[in-house]
Amino acid sequence: MNNIALIPARSGSKRVKNKNIKKLDNIPLINYTINSAINSGFFDRIIVVTDSAEYEKIATDAGAESLGLRPKNISESNSPDIEWVKWIFKKLDDKNYDFDTFSILRPTSPFRTKNTYDRAFELFFKNKVHSLRAVEKVSQHPGKMWVIEGDKMSPLLPNEINGIPWHSNQKASLPEFYVQNASFEIAWKSTVLKYNSISGTIISPFITEDFEGFDINTNTDFELAKKIVNK
Repeated sequence: MNNIALIPARSGSKRVKNKNIKKLDNIPLINYTINSAINSGFFDRIIVVTDSAEYEKIATDAGAESLGLRPKNISESNSPDIEWVKWIFKKLDDKNYDFDTFSILRPTSPFRTKNTYDRAFELFFKNKVHSLRAVEKVSQHPGKMWVIEGDKMSPLLPNEINGIPWHSNQKASLPEFYVQNASFEIAWKSTVLKYNSISGTIISPFITEDFEGFDINTNTDFELAKKIVNK
């Protein structure tokens, strides 16, 4: 079984400048992901997919490899993942390199552990799915969310329990919901080829624990991550 890791590191983040290489405890953020992938022992190749020569050098110095810079037209803030995934697949195919699974490990999630990888791959292979995706229980329940149009609003989910709208029930009475985080995605190569999708249609949930699903997107997140590292 050939497993590869893909680390997408687009430059040009707007909320936090150079987020993917911003230093956390004097270490570039992307290095945490590269180091954990190397130490996991699961991957035959660990490939950074970036549009930045600066990011590429930092990643390759840390032990990842690069197959060239990602084109700018698939590196926009609204570029879907499937575009760069198919681009890197073509690069690997041009080199006659075959593989079975790929994992997407985003640099903004620095606290994966060996246990994270062990549990994720065990679930993926056991459940016989197209893909696996990391999720965590929502803190803000969608049953309490609203859509505003003009000067009126309506519930996002107009569901009821015994005739009482979700938004007027106690949160404990509502079904559990989960939101994806940036820590882990695994899929078969065949999933992309068959479904033109990085997830397919049969997806296993990987429920993250403690800080392994922590995702850094803002400067406030960075400050919290510093506290986590210090602990």
